Amino acid sequence: MTDPSFILMIVLMFAMLYFFMIRPENKRKKEAQNLRDSLKVGDVITTIGGIVGTICKVDESTIVIETGADRVRIEFTKWAVSTKNVAPEQPAN
Repeated sequence: MTDPSFILMIVLMFAMLYFFMIRPENKRKKEAQNLRDSLKVGDVITTIGGIVGTICKVDESTIVIETGADRVRIEFTKWAVSTKNVAPEQPAN
């Protein structure tokens, strides 16, 4: 016969697994997807490879960014976006 406390312990372990591992991971994935869905022209982003640039074109699954003063344009898939940064202030001349 199975001891009721054993079953309760197994259920408790699965509940802890869900609340400490599965739920936070799903929350992070949802936040990352919301970030990628909210990208628009003019946003400054950092890719997972560490490239920083300003978005100049947004498509369904890709973005084009400009990097540096030489205005090099590179196309990335949206899943390569790591963070959205604050655009730097333009200096007053």
